[in-house]
Amino acid sequence: MLDKRRKSRNGFLFFLLINACFLLSLSSIVASSKHHSAPAVSSLVPPDASGLLAFKSKSDLWNKLRFSQNTTLHFCQWQGVTCFQYRVVRLVIEDLYLGGVFAPNSLSRLDQLRVLSLQNNSLTGPIPDLSRLVNLKSLFLNHNSFSGSFPSSILFLHRLRTLDVSYNNLSGLIPAGLASLDRLYYLRLDSNRFNGTIPPLSQSSLQIFNVSANNLTGAIPITPTLLRFSQSSFSWNPGLCGEIVHRECHPRPHFFGPTTRRRKASPPPTVGLGQSAEFRGVELTRPSDQHKRKRTAVIIGFSSGLLILIGSVLCFVITVKKNRGQNAQKESKAVMTSDAAATGQAAVVIQKEQEKELEEKVKRVQGMQVAKSGNLVFCAGEAQLYSLDQLMRASAELLGRGTLGTTYKAVLDNRLIVSVKRLDATRLASSTKEIFERHMESVGGLRHPNLVPLRAYFQAKEERLLIYDYQPNGSLFSLIHGSKSARAKPLHWTSCLKIAEDVAQGISYIHQAWRLVHGNLKSTNVLLGPDFEACVADYCLVALAANSPPEDIDSDAAACRAPETRNAGQQATSKSDVYSFGVMLLELLTGKAPSQHPVLTPEEMMQWVKCSREEEAGGDDERLGMLVEVAIGCSLRSPEQRPTMWQVLKMLQEIKEAVLMEDGELDPHSGTS
Repeated sequence: MLDKRRKSRNGFLFFLLINACFLLSLSSIVASSKHHSAPAVSSLVPPDASGLLAFKSKSDLWNKLRFSQNTTLHFCQWQGVTCFQYRVVRLVIEDLYLGGVFAPNSLSRLDQLRVLSLQNNSLTGPIPDLSRLVNLKSLFLNHNSFSGSFPSSILFLHRLRTLDVSYNNLSGLIPAGLASLDRLYYLRLDSNRFNGTIPPLSQSSLQIFNVSANNLTGAIPITPTLLRFSQSSFSWNPGLCGEIVHRECHPRPHFFGPTTRRRKASPPPTVGLGQSAEFRGVELTRPSDQHKRKRTAVIIGFSSGLLILIGSVLCFVITVKKNRGQNAQKESKAVMTSDAAATGQAAVVIQKEQEKELEEKVKRVQGMQVAKSGNLVFCAGEAQLYSLDQLMRASAELLGRGTLGTTYKAVLDNRLIVSVKRLDATRLASSTKEIFERHMESVGGLRHPNLVPLRAYFQAKEERLLIYDYQPNGSLFSLIHGSKSARAKPLHWTSCLKIAEDVAQGISYIHQAWRLVHGNLKSTNVLLGPDFEACVADYCLVALAANSPPEDIDSDAAACRAPETRNAGQQATSKSDVYSFGVMLLELLTGKAPSQHPVLTPEEMMQWVKCSREEEAGGDDERLGMLVEVAIGCSLRSPEQRPTMWQVLKMLQEIKEAVLMEDGELDPHSGTS
């Protein structure tokens, strides 16, 4: 009995000893954690959150990202982050102009990422290794300042559908391995410094493609995939040739080799598109007789100079060959004389053909009355591919008349097609040449996929011309309303969402990046690019307009204006652009012109939109309703109550994101497509 008590007491003492040791060790851990708290906290950081923090530490020079070490357990609520089952599947960080670098081993830790967009952020340095992002489907790195070569790690992302690295400083070759990405739907490499040849892309899935504005050379491969794309997808690459760009590929001549042969002078180029098309509304200045005589004199002078040069060569050859015998000398002289005569005849033929071509062009085409002095001013970074003289001689077609002027399609003699807006001097505010130039320099610096780029401008006395890229698929107004003979049906709501997002991207870029306003947003000023992307046109010209609105403004244009800008002297603002966007979104959803939009309560507006789309099934009512709510919020009468365009863009992207989630596009399982 005594032994049992002793054993029990000893056991109790042992228990107390163990507890004391535990408490001592625990106190030492707590004391240590006070001096070394960082490791203890970092060990609790989820791996995706640590990758986001690593990206912020190197990229976010101005502390614009609201990622915090203190909120890592709630990283799924961070700016631009979308999670599925506590893993990041979508990261959209756009238009913040971070200014740092894309650090290696940062976002590459997000191995469940499906969508990554870092566009419009001014990131520098090379694009890091992204090969660990094996689930990535969409990658947008455009409108930054990335340098170096094309990142080879992208070629390992076999689920990739969308790739956009346009408007960067990437150089080197375009890898042939891009052809192995057999799911690729969207590929933009334009506005970089890539050189070499275009790889023979052959994937049938590719629907959007652009390699323009690079330094590419050689023949464009003839594949069924590349043949689907228009010339604009390859433009601004002077070294490219082939069937698609209508430029014949010639082998490089060996001027000093033994195989040198005399080549026949090629005939002057014919007028590209003017002979078969009907042109109207634009007039070229008919040259006076004196001007024609000057042109003829120049051509004859050139021909005479050519004959003199040939005669000089003849004398030199005769002198060199004096010692080779009189017979050989006579033979050589006969040959040279024959060549000179043939060359003289060719010069006369060329002269006559050029005069005839000019006369036919003047008779056939009515042209622009532009001033004959001064030069085109090309915007920063633009290649000077044509001159004012070429623009003056261009075949032209009237496209439309707007609030500030008239727009033409101009076909230059090098087959380049541009859009020329001729500003109406009577509708412009009086300003000096310097003020106009400064404003055009600002507008010419805007570069965004959803803006029609301003390439050059011209002013002399009362004449002011703006030269833009030509957009081949017409305006949004034409897409919505169709021809006058047929009533167009409202677009499917997914098309409305895509177009609305494109326009919001462009307007948000103008507002945020440049603190400018559009001032005249309407469906006729939204054009459709070669891939039917929506591109905003006629932006930022309202600053040049007179204070009083034009008297002949149509009812639809008036309905697009915000209430606060309808009186004389009231300037457009970013919030008035938002109002115009709301009107345009309702026009998209209903197919009704702005002047036909009734004044209704939000509930009545929702019912009116649904009635206008009576042919659609009711299954999409909820999604359609979200778009109507955005339109209603934008078109509120009070500017203070309207959202910013950046907020509008985020709302549209959230709608698209919700749709993708519902349709299973953001699949958490890496094995599914």
